[in-house]
Amino acid sequence: MNIGVLSSISIVLMVFNFPLPPFPSFLQVDFSDVPALLAAITMGPVAGILVELFKNVLDWLISGSLTGMPVGHIANFTTGILFILPVYYFYTKLQSIKGLIIGLVSGTTSMAIGMSVLNYVLFLPMYTFFLGTEPMNESALKDLIILGILPFNLFKGAIIMAVTIVVFRNIRVWLENQRTQFDRA
Repeated sequence: MNIGVLSSISIVLMVFNFPLPPFPSFLQVDFSDVPALLAAITMGPVAGILVELFKNVLDWLISGSLTGMPVGHIANFTTGILFILPVYYFYTKLQSIKGLIIGLVSGTTSMAIGMSVLNYVLFLPMYTFFLGTEPMNESALKDLIILGILPFNLFKGAIIMAVTIVVFRNIRVWLENQRTQFDRA
């Protein structure tokens, strides 16, 4: 498989996003990080980052953005990188299901904490600026981060973790062959 194919699969999966009822509706789960993760595991971290980049650029060009600027797409790109890089690191160090699970837990933690901080200092202020709305007061912003964004990303990470483990178990031999072929090239 190559970056183009995985990017295409990723953008299709991104279309099938869905909100989780207890969380704010702008937070949506999709499985588009799984192909990026497969790209990183089989072809290296740059391939995973490129899949994340291509899916977000294409989705922005196709769907547009509520703010006119790709704030959500930049946040999605950042979320994906925060998730896939720890998985890549631990999986390549241990090259086992144990390494994958340690990586998935680390990636979920990195994504949840990193996006909480980045939403607080960057993404949520950017949204309010580009939408032309009043900035959130400090208390409401902290509540949104602590009660919405942090638990959402932990839950999203757990869902993606479960899907990745199921996919990994079904295509493990193929993935190892792809990794071997990529390493030889």
